[in-house]
Amino acid sequence: MSASRSAETGVHNQFTILVTKTKKWDVEMRELVLPIKDSQMLKQVLETLLENFKYGQRNYTIFQVGKATLLRVSDVLKLKKSDVYDDDGHVKKNAFIVDQKTKKHNTLYLRPVERDLERYRAWLLEFQLDNPEMKVYQSEWLFPSFRDPERHIGSKQFWKIMNTVGDLLGINYLGTHTMRKTGAYMVYEQTGHNIALVMKLLNHSSEAMTLEYLGLDQESRESMLDMIDFGKLNI
Repeated sequence: MSASRSAETGVHNQFTILVTKTKKWDVEMRELVLPIKDSQMLKQVLETLLENFKYGQRNYTIFQVGKATLLRVSDVLKLKKSDVYDDDGHVKKNAFIVDQKTKKHNTLYLRPVERDLERYRAWLLEFQLDNPEMKVYQSEWLFPSFRDPERHIGSKQFWKIMNTVGDLLGINYLGTHTMRKTGAYMVYEQTGHNIALVMKLLNHSSEAMTLEYLGLDQESRESMLDMIDFGKLNI
């Protein structure tokens, strides 16, 4: 085989491997992701995010912010420090953003995660004092990449983190949408099934979309079918 032919084959093989890995990730990203409905399981997920990773405080805070604001993961990861902290470093009451996907304006209420954001800011400062070469505290991004603080952590990286948590806990329904779906489900349950409120918080255009997003349309169908006696005919 000629050198040029061998080189072409090598490039082709590398491209095939890259495409295969990319397709595998795309397939895994599309797997069923469900809200965490059990409080004990939620506690385990949060503890795993916090304790089983080098940058656990960041991972934990990402999940908490996503759960409380009901933002898509892409919008959570693109938050800047100036969005959530004022000039004195205090957590703002509200953050004002434009959703990346829908282009709709969105007002975030940050009080539910105020303490988490305060602890996270203190952790970032302490981390940088211990590692002065890593400018994570000075980064404009709320959730910077620790490899390159000039960039924020990416959705693919956070998916890998959530996938690892799922592997550690033996559950297969975790993904990047878990935090958003979990927060939405908690609002739904704790407001007496106020689907209209959840729809508004998610910036959805219909209640049907929200029910499907939470998997509640399937639950409702199954609950109704459970009440039907398929051995009985009313003639």
